[in-house]
Formats: sequence, structure tokens, C-alpha cells
Amino acid sequence: MEFLRYLLLFIHVLGAAAIVGVWFANFRRPGVSPWQFHGAWVQLLTGLLLVGVIEMGDLAEVNNIKIAVKLVIALVVFVAALIGYRKQKKGEPVSTGLAHAVGGLALVNIAVATLWH
Repeated sequence: MEFLRYLLLFIHVLGAAAIVGVWFANFRRPGVSPWQFHGAWVQLLTGLLLVGVIEMGDLAEVNNIKIAVKLVIALVVFVAALIGYRKQKKGEPVSTGLAHAVGGLALVNIAVATLWH
């Protein structure tokens, strides 16, 4: 069970890296790339699975308020990434605010994960 937890955590970090890394790389020309969209749903899915695995295996104590905050932020990131991804796929312009919301809120979610104890 612990191996599964660490595997999910690894994939979860890769999702965050995809979102924030692309955001930093394209900061002057903001947009929403397929990497950010895929990173957002990977983050959402692996985050939910991580909580489930931790609860099932009694591997650690889960702070439900922190998880709820992270889930709301992750949902907003996912929806913003989905909207931006669909717009970019259609050739429509993606607003700067939407593009920065995807990366910025993902960064906020990482801060919540690491700084909230």
C-alpha cells in the first residue's frame, strides 16, 4: 500500500510540474497548453486517489479541511485549463487572466500542500 502511495505521489508531482513548468516557460506569451490540461486532470485524479489510499491504509492522518481547500483549488485549475485548452484547440485567443489563473492557482495549491501543517 505504501508503494502505491509513493507512486501516486510521484505522478501527482509530475502533474504539478507540467502545469507550473509550462506556465513559467510561457509567462510572457501566456496560453494553456495540452501539457497543462493533462497535468490538471492528472493532479485531480491522483490527489483523490492519494487521499483514498491514505485513508484505506491508515498510512497517515488526513487533514480534511486542507484536502477540501486543495480540492476546490484543483477543480478551479482543471476547469480553467479545460476552458483554455478548448479555446486554444479551436484557434481562439486565451485570455491572459485565464492562462495565469491555471499556473498561479496550481502554484497556490502546491504552497497549500507544503506549507499548511
